[in-house]
Amino acid sequence: MSCSLSPGSRSDALQHGTSGTLPHFLQEPDDAYIVKSNPIKLKCRARPALQIFFKCNGEWVHQSQHQSQEHTDESTGLKIREVMINVSRQQVEDFHGPEDYWCLCVAWSHLGTSKSRKATVRIAYLRKNFEQDPQGREVPIKGMIVLHCRPPEGVPVAEVEWLKNEEPVSSDGNIDTRADHNLIIQEARLSDSGNYTCLASNIVAKRRSLTATVVIFVNGGWSLWTDWSVCNVPCGRGVQKRSRTCTNPAPLNGGAFCEGMSVQKSTCNALCPVDGGWAEWTEWTVCSGECERQRSRECTAPEPKRGGRLCDGAALGTYNCTGGLCTHSLEGSSDVALYSGLAAGVVTVVVLIVAVTLYRRNQSEYGVDVIDSSALTGGFQSFSFKTARQGNPLLISSSLQPDLTVSRTYTSPICFQDSMDKELISQEPSLFDPLPDLKVKVHSSFMVSLGVSERGAEYHAQKAHPQTFPRGLAPDYSGVRVEGTLRGRREKSLLAPHAPSTPSRPPLRTSGVLGHAGGRLVVPNTGVSLLVPHGGIAEDTTWEMYMVINQEDSSSTLSEESQEVLLSPEVTYGPPGLDLSCPVAMTIAHCAEVATDNWSIRLKRQTQDNKWEEVMSVEEESTSCYCLLEAQCCHLLLESPGRYALVGEPLSQEAVKRLRLAVFGSADNTNPLGYSLRVYCVDNTPYAFQEVASVERVKGGRLLEEPKTLLFRGNSFSLQLSIQDIPQFLWSIKPFTTCQEFSFSQVWASNQRPLQCAFSLERYSPASSQLSCKISVRQVKGQEQILQVYTSVVESEKEVVPFFTQSNCTTMSLTGSRAFKIPLSIRQRICATFDTTNAKGKDWQLLAQKLHIDRNLCYFARQESPSAVILSLWEAQHQDTGDLDSLASALEEIGKVHSSTHSTSSRATTLTTTGTTTRTTTTLGCSTEELDTEFT
Repeated sequence: MSCSLSPGSRSDALQHGTSGTLPHFLQEPDDAYIVKSNPIKLKCRARPALQIFFKCNGEWVHQSQHQSQEHTDESTGLKIREVMINVSRQQVEDFHGPEDYWCLCVAWSHLGTSKSRKATVRIAYLRKNFEQDPQGREVPIKGMIVLHCRPPEGVPVAEVEWLKNEEPVSSDGNIDTRADHNLIIQEARLSDSGNYTCLASNIVAKRRSLTATVVIFVNGGWSLWTDWSVCNVPCGRGVQKRSRTCTNPAPLNGGAFCEGMSVQKSTCNALCPVDGGWAEWTEWTVCSGECERQRSRECTAPEPKRGGRLCDGAALGTYNCTGGLCTHSLEGSSDVALYSGLAAGVVTVVVLIVAVTLYRRNQSEYGVDVIDSSALTGGFQSFSFKTARQGNPLLISSSLQPDLTVSRTYTSPICFQDSMDKELISQEPSLFDPLPDLKVKVHSSFMVSLGVSERGAEYHAQKAHPQTFPRGLAPDYSGVRVEGTLRGRREKSLLAPHAPSTPSRPPLRTSGVLGHAGGRLVVPNTGVSLLVPHGGIAEDTTWEMYMVINQEDSSSTLSEESQEVLLSPEVTYGPPGLDLSCPVAMTIAHCAEVATDNWSIRLKRQTQDNKWEEVMSVEEESTSCYCLLEAQCCHLLLESPGRYALVGEPLSQEAVKRLRLAVFGSADNTNPLGYSLRVYCVDNTPYAFQEVASVERVKGGRLLEEPKTLLFRGNSFSLQLSIQDIPQFLWSIKPFTTCQEFSFSQVWASNQRPLQCAFSLERYSPASSQLSCKISVRQVKGQEQILQVYTSVVESEKEVVPFFTQSNCTTMSLTGSRAFKIPLSIRQRICATFDTTNAKGKDWQLLAQKLHIDRNLCYFARQESPSAVILSLWEAQHQDTGDLDSLASALEEIGKVHSSTHSTSSRATTLTTTGTTTRTTTTLGCSTEELDTEFT
């Protein structure tokens, strides 16, 4: 069956294609998302097509909403029709069907219709909140890290990207970011520590999750044990130790400190030296040609071993076997030896005479006659300062004001000030005018340091001569080393100690002239003092003694191999070569919390080559020095001058240092509306806080709150400071300064140096004159302290805070009886009673027990007067309290024990202490009236 087309129909068929072709879609509508309120466009294109219409949600779209275009395909000659419609957000929102809003195209040709695919139209969005934010983690090194992230709900579904410290994270063999939006790190490295953020995005927006901080920590590991140290005693039973450090690896980023002890101790037995002994004599030999018989012996019974002494005496014995009747013709040779000896003696005498003559002529240029006077048997010759000499500028030291009516003894080099010139000396009356031909024997630290301590030196003063003494011997210790070497110029003086210093850090020091009566040196407001007992300096002898606190860098004090920290200031006492008959008592404040056994505290001393050596550990017993450790300070009994310091090594994370916290305030000089708050964290010793006081005194700062104590643990966590409760409508603070932080190492190893942080505030109006806020100081996983600030920032309204009232203390040295709490006569009778053991059981060990000074008794046992040393230590302990109650109570208790067994032989005495009368027995051997007089 065939059909034919009319001429008009054939023409239309040629224009639109062959009669057997249905419309073919060259472009179908795509799925689309409406972003915000922007409409979307759907397009269709078909060939050949007479008409194309859109159908949305089952309904035809009105023809007026279509935009049509038509053109001819040049290769086929067929007509191509393209249609486009707009779909608005309102249309989609108004549709409420069982499925999403959809549209399709229907194209017509002469042979029928064709339909395109359905295109869905959805409103795009992305919610703000993540369904799951990543969480921070603390992961050990080489551990696995998994950070979960579930992005917010959105259309289309959001894509996830990970950022580390704001930089994209890419996947590699160790990091996987493709696992269901999670970040997986198979093996954590130190470099993986950082801030991680999950970033979700689609065509609408981007969303950032909360930041997750990942910390890769390293737990500490012990190093190998060191070799065992040598036994701490040269002979007998002692202690040896070995140590290890938590450095293999060291704890990092809050990792756990090593568990266990860093020091092991073990008993040891050191072989004692064996002194040599003589064996039996051999038999006498036959009489020799020299008419002698000999015998010998050897030092083999026993042989000296391990440094023992050699045998004393001769190893060879001889005697004349003829009774002196044997003679030889040696007279000629004996005469020659005699004459030779006489000639050598004459030559020696002539040489000595010439040398002495030249030496005396050389010394006469300075007007000084150095002689070996036998008239002065030792000690010091005193001379008097007359009233007429009161205004003499040539006095030895302006700080030593002489009593104009009493003769004084001075043992320092007699000298003039450096600034004194010859004209002044010639114009002023000579200091020694009334003392013609005076011989003053000088025995000072200067002579000791030069090695002339046994003989001293004598200056023979000529009358009224301007060149009598060498100029430029004014005392100065800047060149004097503790070990007894003098590096300063001869022009430097030797009376006043000067530690190495810079203009910004003047040395803290004190000095005084002490004699047989003893005395006390105090460095004001530092917790450092030195007690020289009565009788420690020989009679007719005085010493210019001094104490200096080191102000330089103290890092050399600490061992590089251990985790030592400096717990006290470095204190030097001298002069070098100081010769005392009993130990001195030095008190040094420290900042360790010693209530628990978490510290290994040691006393160190500087050697001649500027290195530091360990003197003793405070928990060990020693016969070289004594250490009594208390909560705030340490009392030391020392016998050798030098520089000393207390260092500590933490034995666990529970070790605690005491910090002192203080807040100061002052106006901002660069901003009339500004105000500065400065918070200091410093080791809790009076010396360390003095440096803060000095700095604030220069800045004009005011102490705004009573200083507080913070217990800082050795747990490797930092110290955080933050300012809170600032009146927001009255004051503003610089951005990003409300919270500040000190690292653990900064605080733990501050070495008596203060740490400071500042908060800069600004008031909005000059009418705001009051400032109130809180400053929180806390250690992470540790203690917290709050400093409350309430102050006036207007100059006229400021109150005077009595903070610096004690900083100008001038009580630096006390001599004689004023330096001691116990009167001398009572002290002597106590020593006479307890130094010798008697049948009644009263000895110095009982005294030490009652005064609670009953450890390391072997140190007192080697002293000439154990009771005197015990009382010196008691004096150092009670220098601040100043009462005798504890001593009187101890003596009373001893007396009661004695009186219960010897009641008939006792008689009462009285100790009067600040109006309180305490009865004891006659153990002191004096009457009640005598004791009352002494203590009054």
